[in-house]
Amino acid sequence: MNDVVCPLTKKYEIIQWILLSICIFLVPMIIPQLLTAMFGGTSWIATHSQYVVGTIVNTVLITTALNVKGFKQIAGLITLPSISAIGSGLIFKSASIYTVYMIPAIWLGNFAFVYLYRKLFVNKKINYIIVSIVSILAKVAIIYGFFRLIALILNIPSPMFVALNLSMGMNQIITALIATVFGFGINKAYSRSV
Repeated sequence: MNDVVCPLTKKYEIIQWILLSICIFLVPMIIPQLLTAMFGGTSWIATHSQYVVGTIVNTVLITTALNVKGFKQIAGLITLPSISAIGSGLIFKSASIYTVYMIPAIWLGNFAFVYLYRKLFVNKKINYIIVSIVSILAKVAIIYGFFRLIALILNIPSPMFVALNLSMGMNQIITALIATVFGFGINKAYSRSV
């Protein structure tokens, strides 16, 4: 877990980790409120803030995969967004109680996402697009598969089931796909600056 695309000095590694940690923790708390304040609570963008939050979080996860050294640092960045999102209750609102059961799957899905980028793109130098597709499919398979298992065990009310089914499936794919574009751009910017 110590190979990176663009090696940084120890000082910049620490700064990078702190900035990514702050971003990935605060985004799920701040963005939904910001979108509500800017566009109104009933606007499409405010009621679907997961698209913005998920894209930013996945972009940070890709940046983590490509440029953060150390298992502890990576593990921290993988776990922070779900704790923040569920703790604030702003993204999943009344369904937040059911998303608590999803935390292990989200962590595992995020780990698979980061690990596959690291292993396939950073270490094995496989094409970024292929790595992105494999990483997204693995992440979504873990998260969505676990959600469907939880749905079989728990009696999730229909409106919440529909919302969570979308959030844990298609929305994960959409936000991760958009994040791959941003992640690619950030990777190119890192490469040019080093």
